[in-house]
Amino acid sequence: MPTKESRTYRAEAIVLGHIEYGEADRILTLFTLEKGKISALARGIRKIRSRKAGHLEPFTHVNLFLAKGRNLDIITQAETIDPFMGLREDLQQVAFASYLVELLDRFTYEEGQNVGLFRLLAGSLKRLAHHPNPETVIHYYEIRLLDLLGFRPQLFTCIDCDRPIKHENQAFSPLGGGVVCPKCQAKRSEAWSLDKEVLRYWRHFQRSKWQTISTVSIPKAIESGMADLVERYLTYILERKLNTPDFLRQVAGNQNEEPRD
Repeated sequence: MPTKESRTYRAEAIVLGHIEYGEADRILTLFTLEKGKISALARGIRKIRSRKAGHLEPFTHVNLFLAKGRNLDIITQAETIDPFMGLREDLQQVAFASYLVELLDRFTYEEGQNVGLFRLLAGSLKRLAHHPNPETVIHYYEIRLLDLLGFRPQLFTCIDCDRPIKHENQAFSPLGGGVVCPKCQAKRSEAWSLDKEVLRYWRHFQRSKWQTISTVSIPKAIESGMADLVERYLTYILERKLNTPDFLRQVAGNQNEEPRD
């Protein structure tokens, strides 16, 4: 005889964001270890005495107890696993964390468990909270995310002639999903120019594990080129612009301004 399905369940989750609902509630977007991305209702969370509020801030890694609802599951208990406090120390760290979360949110739907994506996000938030070079964490996350989502760019051989890519300026085709050698570039009107040093670092990030990448400090000019290339590629795949890169540039610009007397 089949057992009756429980109306309650536990989930390990990372809070991606929320929207206000009613007078005191919020609808949270969560990425869970067990179910992938889900939406859930946190009742009374905006009340001053709410016990759940501190556990359900964006970027927080939490254990949840939920009850199944008609339209939305309801969060009944929440306990913090890791608040990633280092991400809340300044606005730039908040901007970087927001970028990680936005990328995952834009690329995923409520379509079931994906352990690889969950571990990538949790690990990247932890690294970001402690690593001295946040750009290194960000670019490693980007290339691994593309791998897991099926958008791994072809960086070592030309997508058209399949010849090995040499250490010289190349082109990158968003349509073809990879590098185009100088001989084949004329046939790819949509391809973007690609600096050889940017490509060298991008390939290093793609083929290496975190233990190797963690010691890398990307020169500023190359980092800027990588950030521009990846942003353009992500925008092409998503068919819409991301919000957080502009926020990151604004924060960086404010930090670079000299204080006035």
